[in-house]
Amino acid sequence: MAARTETHVEAAGHEVRISSPDKLVFPQAGITKLDLVEYYLAVADGALCGAGGRPMVLKRFVKGISAEPFFQKRVPDGRPDFIDTATLHYASGTSAEETVIRDAAGLAWVIGLGCLDLNPHPVRAEDLDHPDELRIDLDPMPGVDWGQIVDTAFVARDVLTDHGLVGWPKTSGSRGLHILVRLTPGWTYPDVRLAAESLAREVAERAPGLATARWWKEERGESVFVDFNQNAKDRTVASAYSVRALPDARVSTPLDWDEVRVRRPEEFTVTSVPARYAERGDPHAGIDDAAGPLDGLLQLAERLGPAEKPPRGRSATGRRESVMPLVEIARTRTKPEAEAALAQWRDRHPSVADALHPADVLLDGMRGSSSLWYRVRINLQHVPEADRPPQEELLADYDPWASRR
Repeated sequence: MAARTETHVEAAGHEVRISSPDKLVFPQAGITKLDLVEYYLAVADGALCGAGGRPMVLKRFVKGISAEPFFQKRVPDGRPDFIDTATLHYASGTSAEETVIRDAAGLAWVIGLGCLDLNPHPVRAEDLDHPDELRIDLDPMPGVDWGQIVDTAFVARDVLTDHGLVGWPKTSGSRGLHILVRLTPGWTYPDVRLAAESLAREVAERAPGLATARWWKEERGESVFVDFNQNAKDRTVASAYSVRALPDARVSTPLDWDEVRVRRPEEFTVTSVPARYAERGDPHAGIDDAAGPLDGLLQLAERLGPAEKPPRGRSATGRRESVMPLVEIARTRTKPEAEAALAQWRDRHPSVADALHPADVLLDGMRGSSSLWYRVRINLQHVPEADRPPQEELLADYDPWASRR
C-alpha cells in the first residue's frame, strides 16, 4: 500500500491535518508520525497540564530522530485559529511571537509539524514576566547510576519541604530526573533563578560527593548536577509526557514519589505510557493546587550568601580559562561526528584514554543559532602531568555561527 500524503484527526472539536502520517519516526520501535499524534491525544490532559497555555519553542525533527532538530521560536505562518501566540522579549534585545497551545488540537498540530517533545517556557501566556514554575533538572555526569540520581532527588524533596514547597518528580526521558515546583504569582525570573541556585547549593551541602551545584562541567566529577540554570529566562525544558528522540521512543513521565525508587526511565515509552495513563491517570494532576511561595528559598539564599565563584584565569581572548587541564578535541555539527572524533583521539592516545574516568570525557550539545552543535573536550586531571598530550589542532572545527556572519 502506498504511503498516504496526509490524513486528518478530530481533536477538541477541530479537524487537524497531519502530513505524511505513515512516515516512520522511530524505526526501531515501528512508530509512525500518526502513532505519535494518537499517543499525545491519549495523554492530552496530562500533556496540557505541563505545556498548555505557555509559549513554547518548537523543536522540529523534520528529518527524523537520526538528524539534528532545529529550534523555531516564531510561530509558523498559516497557523490554524485554535493556536494562540505570545510575544516574548529576550535579554539580547530580540523578541519572538511564540506558539501557545490550549487544547488537544494544538497538541496534534505541533506534532504534525515534526515536533517530538514539548518545550514550554515556565510562564503563562497571560503573565510573561512572572514564572509560575521552578524547574530542577537532576543531570547525572557519566559514571553516575540511577540510584545516585534517586538519592539526590529525595534530598531535593527534603530541601523543598523544609522551605514550604512541594516537588513533583518526572523522568526526564533520558538519564535524569526533573522535579517541578508550582509557584504562587508575582515572582520574577531573577527571584526564581536565585531560589533554584540556593536549593542546588543546599542539596550539594547536604549530600557531598553525591550532588553538585558547580556550574563548570569539568569541576563536577562523578556526581549529579542540580541544574539551577534551567530557570534562566531563555531556557525551556521538555515537559510532562514529552516524547524524546531516543530509539525506544522514551517518554518524560510523571511519577509519584513512592515510584521514584522502584521504576526506571526505560519502562516509559510511547507504547507503554497510554495504558498506564488510562489505568491510573496523571500523578501530577494536583500540581496546580500545590503552588507555594519562594520566601523560604530566598531566605536560604540570604543565609548562604553569594555563591562562591570558581577560580578562573583569562585567556588572551578574554574568555574564561579553566583551572582544570582541559584539551579540546573537536567541534562538530552532529553527535555522530563528535563521537567519531573522540574515537579518533582515543586511538591516537591509547594510554591516556585508558587513564580517563567516565566524567573526564566532556561531550556537550551546545545551542547554536537554530540548532545544536557538539563540542568534545577531555579533562586530563587523572593523567600524570608528564603524560598529558598538549592541545592539538581540532579534529573537526565546525562553526555554528558561520551562516549569521
